[in-house]
Amino acid sequence: MNVVIMIIELAGSLGLFLYGMKILSDGIQRAAGDGLKRTLNLMTGNTFKALMTGLVVTGIIQSSSATTVMVVSFVNAGLLTVVQAAGVIFGANIGTTVTAWIVSLIGFKFQISALALPMIGVGFLMMMTAKRKTHLRDYGEAALGFGLLFLGLDFLSHAIPKPSAEVVHFLAGVSNLGVVSILIAVATGTILTVIIHSSSASTAIVITLAVEGVIGFEMAAGLVLGCNIGTTIDAFLASIGANTNARRAAWIHILFNVLGSVWAVVLFRPFLSLVNLLAGSSTIAQHIAMMHTVFNVINAILFAPFARQLSELVSRMIKARPGEDALPQKLEYIAAPLMSSPELNLMRAQKEISDMAGLCGTMFGRWRELLKEAPDDLGEEVERLKDMEEYADQMRDELSRFLLECAGHEMSADSQRDIGILLRMVVDLEDITDDCFSLVLLLQKANSRKLKLDKDEIESLGPYTLLVEDFLRFVKDNINRKITEEQLAVARDLENSIDDFRSALKKKARKRLQTGADVKSELLFMDIVRHVEKIGDHAYGVSHALREL
Repeated sequence: MNVVIMIIELAGSLGLFLYGMKILSDGIQRAAGDGLKRTLNLMTGNTFKALMTGLVVTGIIQSSSATTVMVVSFVNAGLLTVVQAAGVIFGANIGTTVTAWIVSLIGFKFQISALALPMIGVGFLMMMTAKRKTHLRDYGEAALGFGLLFLGLDFLSHAIPKPSAEVVHFLAGVSNLGVVSILIAVATGTILTVIIHSSSASTAIVITLAVEGVIGFEMAAGLVLGCNIGTTIDAFLASIGANTNARRAAWIHILFNVLGSVWAVVLFRPFLSLVNLLAGSSTIAQHIAMMHTVFNVINAILFAPFARQLSELVSRMIKARPGEDALPQKLEYIAAPLMSSPELNLMRAQKEISDMAGLCGTMFGRWRELLKEAPDDLGEEVERLKDMEEYADQMRDELSRFLLECAGHEMSADSQRDIGILLRMVVDLEDITDDCFSLVLLLQKANSRKLKLDKDEIESLGPYTLLVEDFLRFVKDNINRKITEEQLAVARDLENSIDDFRSALKKKARKRLQTGADVKSELLFMDIVRHVEKIGDHAYGVSHALREL
């Protein structure tokens, strides 16, 4: 019966620790959502910048699993390359050591409840008194999570019994098997982390076991190495069903931790001697935290210069599926743990919106070429642009669903407002693709009815359509960033110039009708003018939304 009670207490303590870590991570991510998005933009820099980004983000949100799953998802969306993802993953492994230091420096220095209970009380009051979806509420949630985390750690330390003579004898026997002892510890740490899906939590358990005297430093070091391997399970699961590059990013994480553990096992004694030298006469908890940090820092130093070569290696290991590159990648909603931080998911939606803006420019540019070339058979071109227009329809549906799912979760007021703006942009961009396809259909209709625009009419459309093409380029260049008032004025001037051109062209068409021009040809001309002008209107709608972001 005592064993059953002990298992229940251990499970409850671990559950409280994990729940506190989740609430802490969620609150910090929501409170710092915009700042994290700006930080994540650094991932497009060099390997060092990417490494520092992974370190900072993971240190803030206290979850390397969340960071690596996010990286895999961004690679799947085309937001990051595999090489950029490698740098972030290296940094994330360093950033996750922050939890071990918090536990070792604070968790066993004094009565934990003296810190935990006030944090829970203050956090609860902040959440109850603050208005919904404000940063004060988010910080309150983070404080509550921090308190629960340490309360769970306190319960965990009391739930672990003092080792009996038989246990000490068994552990001593296991610890004296040389390399086999290390491998057993690594395997145990791996399995433990795979089960609870958190290297931070499993490392905290290892520290607690060491502080209570259940295990020694060498076994604890082996367990921590296993925790580093086990944490790769989340990135691997996130890559299942994803595109080839996302699976490659997940395997970089796996290789980084597995190969790192291999050298650490081979050089186990010298490695621990270095840790002991750096940790000095500090507690065993701090020795374990130091070992965790030194291991990941050395690993990053070893692998960072070879990020590109590592990416090439996994590219050879993970082959692209037949025809995958030819298939358009649809947006898929990101599963947990990113579900808890919708603000970060907005980056992925913005990447898709940027692609949608590029599609608009491609379709309109191709129509301008067809207007000049005036081919007799437009069948293939109509089918090609029809496929593009249908793909834009799918993007609108997927993006709208994605953004509405994000809006259904708690996030900052700014991010909620941005979601509404992004939804408007998606509608405007999809309307542009509709008008581009309508313009192609007008050319096909003219061909089928033997209607021809004369040379002067086509030339008069040149400057008009060039203005719209410039406007679409302006939108694509500035998509997903807040434009200045001066840039909005540029957009306004473009829209006004397009309106002026439309009025002038329609006036000329009416004059030609009065002088006996072909009615059907002139109506076709005015239809073209109208659709082109509508594209300018939608482009201005997107520009106005960019000013509001």
